[in-house]
Amino acid sequence: MAKKLMEFQTDDEMELFALIKGAEKRVTKTGKDFIALTFQDRSGEIRGNYWDAKEEDFKNFQAGRVVLLKGKREIYKNAPQVKIISMRVARDDEPSDPTMYTQKAPVSADQLRDEFAKLVFEITNPDWNRVVRYLLKKYDREFFTFPAAKTNHHAFEGGLAFHTLSIVKLAKSVITQYEQVDESLLIAGAILHDLGKTIELSGPVATKYTIEGNLLGHIVIVDEEIVEAAKDLKIDPSSESLVVLRHMIVSHHGLKEYGSPVEPHMLEAVILHALDELDAEIQMVSGALKNTEPGDFSERIFGMDGRNFYKPSIN
Repeated sequence: MAKKLMEFQTDDEMELFALIKGAEKRVTKTGKDFIALTFQDRSGEIRGNYWDAKEEDFKNFQAGRVVLLKGKREIYKNAPQVKIISMRVARDDEPSDPTMYTQKAPVSADQLRDEFAKLVFEITNPDWNRVVRYLLKKYDREFFTFPAAKTNHHAFEGGLAFHTLSIVKLAKSVITQYEQVDESLLIAGAILHDLGKTIELSGPVATKYTIEGNLLGHIVIVDEEIVEAAKDLKIDPSSESLVVLRHMIVSHHGLKEYGSPVEPHMLEAVILHALDELDAEIQMVSGALKNTEPGDFSERIFGMDGRNFYKPSIN
């Protein structure tokens, strides 16, 4: 069986098909154009630079294209990269379907749907229940196939629903420990908190931010969606039940400098923010350690202040 991207060791020569996940036109200090590339397959991602790029190369090597990559794995600034020897776009008679190379959630979309179908019954407040059902139905395809982010946590197909389900499971553990927590509110807020990413992001292949994503962001987007859903369902968006649900969403980034219009002012909102951070950080560290040898440090994680993490060799 042919090796995948992350199965090669340092100094190994590689030749394989891979998806271009990201491609950015850049200029060297001497004024020469090059393409900063991120390659992807089911094993992970690796970066590489295509030097002395010509106009034809910028047209050919775009995000979302599958290429036959020949190169050598190296280490640069404590992170793996590929030194590109040659590269060409895959032909139609070759494995050129981009979906063959995207990473996927560890459970299927159908399994995730079944989990959420059961969870909705645990939202006993009728307003919250109806809004959650309405929006899950409206964005069914996107919610169960989209990633939760472009590059940081859960940046894989199905990552949005998988991340959301992880938070709900964590929330249920908190609820068993603290009886004062409103279970319906916390579960409803957890399910909806990132649903705006179905509009903020373009999809699981060569993910990028949409115009709405860049100009509005997923917090504003999902708050608007809740208001529109309430109107369609003949629920007053300014009623207390809708306002506290909306507060769960608009405060879940915790601080204004991190994108929340307001900071958490309810117990359930504090919990949601903490669980969102916890699940994202666990996934980022776990992803980095997956390709780290015992006794070594991982590559630095941009989403965690550039820190790297140690993988102990002890059993």
